Amino acid sequence: MKYVLFSLVLTLFISCSKDKETDYTAKNEQEIVDYIAKNDLTAQKSSSGLYYVINEPGTGAQPTATSNVTVAYKGYFTNGKVFDKSEDSGISFGLQQVIKGWTEGIPFFKEGGSGLLLIPAHLGYGSNDRGPIPGGSVLIFEVKLIAVN
Repeated sequence: MKYVLFSLVLTLFISCSKDKETDYTAKNEQEIVDYIAKNDLTAQKSSSGLYYVINEPGTGAQPTATSNVTVAYKGYFTNGKVFDKSEDSGISFGLQQVIKGWTEGIPFFKEGGSGLLLIPAHLGYGSNDRGPIPGGSVLIFEVKLIAVN
């Protein structure tokens, strides 16, 4: 009997102590829509909730979600505060090694293409803080696809 009670208490404690993922979907959607309107952007929305703007579609190879690419980028919040930036020469990485918003968004461009990815938290870092990025943040990236490697 003591063992059953102890197991029950332990199970309840463990389940209550787990972090719950906060749903920022509605808040992020409004923040992105407001940003698009304020900046007079023509954006498209994917079924996952990713918004993207193609400034230059590019003319070279088009990556897939499993490609290795070289991308130059600047990442910032909707208030304009920059949290990360690459060199103009870009960085190379596999699209399976990055946040979902990049895995889905970069394949909208061909080599030489550029534009914006407006990424809600569920396609970024969710409720988790990552360095200078608070959990629940909308992330905006100016991207230029330099190469599909």
